[in-house]
Amino acid sequence: MKTAKAWRLGIGDFQIMPAPRHRPPLKGPVWILVLVSFVSVLLIGAYIYPPRSSGSCYVFSSNGCKTISDWLPPIPVREFTDDEIAARVVIKDILRSPPIQSKNPKIAFMFLTPGTLPFERLWDKFFHGHEDRFTVYVHASREKPVHVSRYFVDSDIRSDKVAWGKISMVDAERRLLANALQDPDNQQFVLLSDSCVPLHNFDYVYNYLMDTNISFIDCFDDPGPHGTGRYSEHMLPEVEKKDFRKGAQWFSMKRQHAVIVMADVLYYTKFKNYCQPGMEGRNCYSDEHYLPTLFHMIDPLGIANWSVTHVDWSEGKWHPKAYRAQDVTYELMKNITSIDESIHVTSDEKKEVQIKPCFWNGMRRPCYLFARKFYPEALDNLLHVFSNFTTI
Repeated sequence: MKTAKAWRLGIGDFQIMPAPRHRPPLKGPVWILVLVSFVSVLLIGAYIYPPRSSGSCYVFSSNGCKTISDWLPPIPVREFTDDEIAARVVIKDILRSPPIQSKNPKIAFMFLTPGTLPFERLWDKFFHGHEDRFTVYVHASREKPVHVSRYFVDSDIRSDKVAWGKISMVDAERRLLANALQDPDNQQFVLLSDSCVPLHNFDYVYNYLMDTNISFIDCFDDPGPHGTGRYSEHMLPEVEKKDFRKGAQWFSMKRQHAVIVMADVLYYTKFKNYCQPGMEGRNCYSDEHYLPTLFHMIDPLGIANWSVTHVDWSEGKWHPKAYRAQDVTYELMKNITSIDESIHVTSDEKKEVQIKPCFWNGMRRPCYLFARKFYPEALDNLLHVFSNFTTI
C-alpha cells in the first residue's frame, strides 16, 4: 500500500512541479523494447524461413511448418472450356467404372507392321500351349502379310497407310485398339512392331501384365528441342507446355485406358492439328507425345512411366541400335532381361540422364518383357536361344 501511495504521490508531484525533475535514465524499458524487437524478428523469420524439424514448427505455429507460398494468395484456376469439361467427365467416369470382369482374361497382342512379320515362327513358339489366354491383331500398312503361324491366320484388320512421324501412326494404334476392344475378354493391350521379340516365356509375361493395375506407357519430361521444344501454343488452353511429355510409342495398356484412348476426341485433335513434322519450324511426332501427354494429364498415377519394350538408344542416332544375327547371343538376352532401371536422356545441352528403378506392385523388378530392333536375319539364332533365356 505504501508503494502504491508513493507512486500516486510521485505522479502528483510530477504534474504540479513547474520544471521537470532530473531523473536517472530508465534502463529497464529500453531493454524490454530491444527484447520485444528481437523476438518479433525471430517470429517473422520463422514464418518466412520455417525450421526443418517438425518439433520446431509447432513452437512457432500451431498449424505446423509453412512455406512462403502458403502466405501468398492462391493461384487462380483457369476456367475450363466446354469441350474440356465434357472430356473430363467422360474420362473420370471411365476411370471410376470397375473393369469388365472376365472368366478368361486375355492379352491382345497388336502388331503394327508394313507387311509380313519376320518373327512369326518365334512368336508361334511363344504362344504355343496358351491358346485361350491371348488374341492377335495385325495392322499391315503396305502389303498383305503372308502368315506362317496358325496363331496369325485371320488376324489381319482393315489397315491404312502409315507414315513415320505422322498422325497416321496414332490412327493405326487406335484402329488396333478398336478391334481388340471388341473382345470383352481382352484386358491388356500390347503394341508391338515387326522387329519386336519376346524376352520371357508366356506365363511370365501374362502374370507380369495381368497381376498389376497400371499401364506401361513411357513418359518423361524432356526440356530440350526434341521434347518441350516441339510444343505448340496452339494446343492451349487444354494442353499446357508444363504437361507436354515424351515417350516411346510401344505400350502395354489396361482396358480402361484403351477405352479412354478410343473415347478421346479433344486431346487427339490437338495433336492431329498441331503436332506435325515441319510445323512452325519444329518436327513434332504425335506417336512420341500424344499418349505420354494424355495420361500424364488425366491419370499420372495409373502409368508406370516406362515401356515394357526395350530399345537401345545408346548410339545417339536418329534410330535405335539394331541387332543382326551375330549379335543375338544368350549373354545379350540375359543382359536385357536383367535391366531393372528405366533410363531417359534429355535432348538439351545438359544431356541429363534420368534413371528411375522399375517398380512392379511396389517391388523392384526387371523392366522389359519384349525387345526391339532385330533384323529378320536374326530369326534362327533367336529360335536357338529362346528356350534358354526364357526359363524364368
